[in-house]
Amino acid sequence: MSTDTRTRPAAAAGLDRFFKITERGSTLAREVRGGFVTFFTMVYIVVLNPIILSGVVDGSGTMIGGTTDLIHSKLLVAVGTAVIAGVMSIAMGLFANFPIALAAGLGINGLITGMVITHAADKITYADLMGLVVIEGVIILVLVLTGFRKAVFRAIPAPLKVAISVGIGLFIAYIGLIDAGFARRPTTPGAVPSELGIGGSLNGWPTLVFVVGVFLIAVLLIRKVKGAILIGIVAATALAMVLEAIFELGPRVYDDKGALTNPDTWQLTVPALPPSITNTPDLGILGQFSLLGSFEKLGLVTAAMFVFSLLLADFFDTMGTVVAIGTEARLLDAQGNPPHTDRILVVDSVAAIAGGAGGVSSNTSYIESAAGVEEGARTGLASIVTGVLFLLATFLAPLFAVVPSEAAAPALVVVGFLMMTQVKNIEWDDMEVALPAFLTIVLMPFTYNITVGIGAGFIAWVLVKVAKGHARQVHPLLWVVAAFFVVYFLKTPLESVLT
Repeated sequence: MSTDTRTRPAAAAGLDRFFKITERGSTLAREVRGGFVTFFTMVYIVVLNPIILSGVVDGSGTMIGGTTDLIHSKLLVAVGTAVIAGVMSIAMGLFANFPIALAAGLGINGLITGMVITHAADKITYADLMGLVVIEGVIILVLVLTGFRKAVFRAIPAPLKVAISVGIGLFIAYIGLIDAGFARRPTTPGAVPSELGIGGSLNGWPTLVFVVGVFLIAVLLIRKVKGAILIGIVAATALAMVLEAIFELGPRVYDDKGALTNPDTWQLTVPALPPSITNTPDLGILGQFSLLGSFEKLGLVTAAMFVFSLLLADFFDTMGTVVAIGTEARLLDAQGNPPHTDRILVVDSVAAIAGGAGGVSSNTSYIESAAGVEEGARTGLASIVTGVLFLLATFLAPLFAVVPSEAAAPALVVVGFLMMTQVKNIEWDDMEVALPAFLTIVLMPFTYNITVGIGAGFIAWVLVKVAKGHARQVHPLLWVVAAFFVVYFLKTPLESVLT
């Protein structure tokens, strides 16, 4: 008994020294709590990634995972998604000591599915495209090891770094609103691009869960209650389970034309207790990639443009996310750079490789980590907690799948608001700063793409400086990056011309 008492303080002191918990103004409890919150705001990817990647038959006549069984395909992707996310989040915590978790990148997985649909006739397979993801990850890793990625990171003007953080805050708040169904695409053709709830009205019990969650977290934060975000997610989940037990809403159903027939139901996860809380994970999807298959089937130009698109998305999504998380955690230096930038970028680059090699799409840093940071996380220990929970999810997937997106989304909205408050640090009276900052901020949510916002901001920064006769104030690397983004925005017409 006495040995236990002596060991615990020693172990806690060791963790404190290794992760610099006290030095960064945090506590062991905050780090653990932050890790849990980050996990619960990210775990939707274990459900969503299989939905995006599965169901589309590739050029070999099979779905992702090499199976013709949709349920088996989804299980393979779900397990692979959780495993890679768990391993890479732990690596981020141990190697970079930064409170940011990683998982399969949204947008990139959709790009992969789109390529399969477009080029199925060319016999393209998921394995071929995952090989391109691996190649893209290797290129990014080389750029990191040569110092180029870090140099670009440091070349970003401070006002744009603030704008990136603000834009991401607005973006994740929008993600939360969409995930909860609070805002959605209208069912009436030709109507406005998005509307409130269903037909302009807050209809349905899932929407109530979201609204209650937002106000509960907001009130708890105002009253400075520890664990406010985690409490909000758990309470909203409990409410969702009660409502499901009473009204038996069930999942969303689509007709043969892809139209939603029951919009007032749960979007991704039905919050009901599963018959069993454990499962045996199948790791069969890991290693399903073909390094050069796409070049043989698609040709050099098409394959290279796909890699270029992945490269730009991964390269700058991570930069924006790291700046935003570092700002929220107050970990940036006077120049707006986080500690151990090179280590953070190395882990993120390896995650891209791991995601492709694991057959589940490129893994990248997740902005949802901001929810954990707001809960108090300041070190890599929180990332390790998140990673361990992802690994546990491979065995306890039915239990973690109970949390519906309507219960997790309130955290994103509240954290988005908190990140938006940095907008006051932008000099809106200076057009040279204000215009690029504005484009960076608004284009992230409007295009549902962080990279687009960053690219537009970079190009606008260069053009405005040139127009004002201040071209010499533009960092040489920004000229290069702006040129890359011009190619990125024009990649489709350029590809058609080159081929």
